[in-house]
Amino acid sequence: MLSENALLVCFHFSKGNKRLNGKYKGKGRWTMKRAVMIVMDGTGVGELPDSHRYGDEGSDTLGNILRSLPDLRLPNLEKLGLGNIEGIKALPEAPKPMACFGRMAEASAGKDTTTGHWEIAGIIMDRPFPTYPGGFPEKIIAEFERLTGRKTLGNYPASGTEIIKRLGDEHVRTGYPIIYTSADSVFQIAAHEDVIPVESLYEMCLIARKLLREEHAVARVIARPFTGKSGSYRRTDARRDFSVDPPATTLLDLVSASGMEVKAVGKITDIFNGRGITESVKTHDNRDGVMKTLELIGQDFEGLIFTNLVDFDMKYGHRNDVHGFARALAEFDEVLPQIIDSLKPHDLLIITADHGCDPTTPSTDHSREYVPLLVYSKSAAGGRNLGTRKTFADAGATVAEYLGVGLLKAGTSFLDKLEIKL
Repeated sequence: MLSENALLVCFHFSKGNKRLNGKYKGKGRWTMKRAVMIVMDGTGVGELPDSHRYGDEGSDTLGNILRSLPDLRLPNLEKLGLGNIEGIKALPEAPKPMACFGRMAEASAGKDTTTGHWEIAGIIMDRPFPTYPGGFPEKIIAEFERLTGRKTLGNYPASGTEIIKRLGDEHVRTGYPIIYTSADSVFQIAAHEDVIPVESLYEMCLIARKLLREEHAVARVIARPFTGKSGSYRRTDARRDFSVDPPATTLLDLVSASGMEVKAVGKITDIFNGRGITESVKTHDNRDGVMKTLELIGQDFEGLIFTNLVDFDMKYGHRNDVHGFARALAEFDEVLPQIIDSLKPHDLLIITADHGCDPTTPSTDHSREYVPLLVYSKSAAGGRNLGTRKTFADAGATVAEYLGVGLLKAGTSFLDKLEIKL
């Protein structure tokens, strides 16, 4: 049998708790608290009032997909209350939603992945990361070439799959890495694994990361290895992101500093540059991300599971693939009951997004949109309308309060509206 001290390390008391040296003592029954945050990358739910400043008028990722494909059904998300969220008119409202529901506006400047995730975790950016629609300045490229000892190809915005089709043969012939960007704040380096080994590609990314500072401090430097032969090049799972550090304390920092676990699934660890994360799990696709999340839910620990499901954005949104995006939504909806059934009594599940990426518009860029907010716990009252939150940081503030790890600089908790019974 475990000693009292050992038990105190693992569990919280449910009510009237007092935290002492990382442990909880008080009256009540033992309670293990966790939060599971799942980000449906790019799944926005309607243009923000300032969308015109970003060229995103008319963007409505979820709504436009549903209107384009009226036969698409998302029954389990509907049961949670997705159709009850303000502005979502293409789904029926659930008469008794299982979850609390709402939407969140982005308070930060920008619409990229890093900004969205950082805001969820409690940081509001007052200016966007730099982007390079005309390619990177010549002085940056020249210095990168000097430091790596190789000339480069490309240096313009492009789709990752298209640019390796276009420049892959020349890269294989010359050994020059392919440099490209997008509408996001990224410096991407593509290289064939047989020409530039993956570890050497990572070293090039580290050189670029150190080079891109101050006004050129892009959000992410991304290694994009590929394999195959001419006409059939394909990107591999060895992608790696090299991010800038968050500029302030995040939810992840608070949770890990409290002695709890922060388990990151997918590209979360890249977005936060590994900071505040106690365990990182790589994934191959959305289904793998869900399976890895389920494995973590099945473990016994306190803290946070933070999952990014990237296929919505990377495979379908950026490629304007409406049918692919719809399939990904349906696949996630299909496994949702498994996620819900796996939750422990005091797990708090939050399903949201980080921005939009509307595949129905001419743009292949992210879109400035509201994101959905679905909050479920087996110990909470469902059906509460959380309204329109002023910032994504409200989600992080709620998790911080629930786990009892302190306050974030930004965000207003809605924990009291959930009426969780402990």
